[in-house]
Amino acid sequence: MVGSHKVIIAGAGGIGKAVGLLLAEVPDMAADIFIGDINYEAAISVSKWVQEGASSIVQIEPFHIHPQELTNQMDYVFSSGDILLDCLPGGEAPRMAAFALKYNLHYVNLTEYVAETNQILDMAKGAETGFVLQAGLAPGFINILGHQLYLEFAEEFQADKIDYMAMKVGALTRVVTGPHFYGFTWSPIGVATEYVKEAVVVRNHQKLNVPSLSGTTHLIIDGIHYEDDYTSGGAADLPDYFKEKVANLDYKTIRYPGHFDWVRSQLQIIGQGQGIENRLLEKMNEYIPHVEDDLIVLYASVQGKDSKGVLRKKEKSMSIDPLKVGSHLLKGIQLTTAAPMLECARMLLGGKFKGPVLQSSIDPEEFMKGPFIQMAFHSNKKRERAKLDA
Repeated sequence: MVGSHKVIIAGAGGIGKAVGLLLAEVPDMAADIFIGDINYEAAISVSKWVQEGASSIVQIEPFHIHPQELTNQMDYVFSSGDILLDCLPGGEAPRMAAFALKYNLHYVNLTEYVAETNQILDMAKGAETGFVLQAGLAPGFINILGHQLYLEFAEEFQADKIDYMAMKVGALTRVVTGPHFYGFTWSPIGVATEYVKEAVVVRNHQKLNVPSLSGTTHLIIDGIHYEDDYTSGGAADLPDYFKEKVANLDYKTIRYPGHFDWVRSQLQIIGQGQGIENRLLEKMNEYIPHVEDDLIVLYASVQGKDSKGVLRKKEKSMSIDPLKVGSHLLKGIQLTTAAPMLECARMLLGGKFKGPVLQSSIDPEEFMKGPFIQMAFHSNKKRERAKLDA
């Protein structure tokens, strides 16, 4: 393998394959790639998929991630790498982070799981390499966008304390039908988890936990009516970072009207007790279809009074369609999750960080100007609406 960086991708699902393809297509971070999965056949398949879709030759080697043991093959890969990009389910994150620590690798993950994140934060203290956590779309990009708007507000209006920061993201489809008004475009277990676990908010400068789906409100973006509600994980570390300067802060998930009422009705049927997430997942899998043609909608705003006491607001919204990268079409959720991860990886390989890194530590200006973010969120290329390839 001959690239300037050796990048290990753990996980050969939809996000892992997008990370591999973007890495192959963006020349700013020349790399040779290892891609591994608990399902070795999946790793082989995705390796071929990336090579077939890339517009230039890319060196990529599949490997098997044993679910319990450290194999000789894994030892070889981890010994050869510079950075580990963890695209496996969130429950695997502490194990992957432990490998990164053992082999002196930089590490980036996507999980919104709070317990696993806290465990890795403790593990990574004093590490000589950087550990960027929660570096996907939400948590991840949306938090850095909120931070960027805060900095712009403070500079433009000469006020470093504000009333409210809002962050909202929806992984949606273009067409929905009742009674659920939704289609799966990403992990169903991830959806179920964020609907059941508590959300973290800031109210009157105090960090609080509130029940998910306990505050439905409505918004209109580009003339389309949506609803939003609290869900877990999306605020990242911003409640801790901003609670002295921002009186009220929250993260909400965007959906089409009617969806949250349907979810609450299913939770009433399920009732209390153990395993609510799994039981909700069963209900959703029974009724909600998986849909390939997706749409990402996101919104962030900050509001407060300027130095003269005038109420001001800065806000930004985006709608992200699938995009053709190389010869493959990436779904919006793949594109907007993989690109922030790779932007963080690029910053780590440039020597920016050591030890644990949360979203508040990342320079919004540098991040937003990075090549992966520009491709995914600000590309001027024609958005392809063709049928997604497998």
